[in-house]
Amino acid sequence: MTERIGLVAGTVFYEQDYFRDGEFEARETSYGPAAVVITDRWAYIPRHGLRGGEYRPPHRINHPANLTLLKELGITEVIGVNSCGSLRPSLEPGSVVLPSDYICLTNITTVFDAERGHIIPCLSEVVRGKLKIAAETADVHLVEGGIYWQNQGPRLETKAEIRLQSHYADMVGMTMANEATVAQELGLKYASLCSVDNHAHGLSPTPLTAEEILENAAANSDKIYRILQAYTID
Repeated sequence: MTERIGLVAGTVFYEQDYFRDGEFEARETSYGPAAVVITDRWAYIPRHGLRGGEYRPPHRINHPANLTLLKELGITEVIGVNSCGSLRPSLEPGSVVLPSDYICLTNITTVFDAERGHIIPCLSEVVRGKLKIAAETADVHLVEGGIYWQNQGPRLETKAEIRLQSHYADMVGMTMANEATVAQELGLKYASLCSVDNHAHGLSPTPLTAEEILENAAANSDKIYRILQAYTID
């Protein structure tokens, strides 16, 4: 059987029933409990929790447990689908971005130990290359390249913080840098598809709301799913 692909995505993906035929499995890892939905093609972890359960905000996500579970399942390639805000007026909500790097200046999640040693952080060019091909196959426009700035959350950023971050990055979110770092420390190939769901605080002429972010994420999910369906592990 073809090797499964690891996927870590948010609540919107689970609510869309893309994986309704998958088999749910909960496991205890060395870093705590984690849950996964398994199909013949995917090992999918809803990072914020399962539908109907308690929502897990960004600062309480157990990234080490999630990524360790994928590794224990034999996964080698992991795609993160990460909702983010645009730091550029020209980067419109509804865009799908393939980031090339990330910034995190807060306490980043890690599974570092002496045996693993230090990593040189970088998103997997293998996975990024396959995502580019998949987007072309699915006829979905992909913004190639961009810097993702991760904040700790769960609150959104102030206008002053957005002005600062916009000098150095293109998108802002709360999850991708943690996932990417832990995945690399565990020896997994990781890259992200970023769903641009809003202009960051202060960049839009109308006040930003949580409802707007969720609505745009749901609208963008179909394009991202088409890319995922065209992605190949071989």
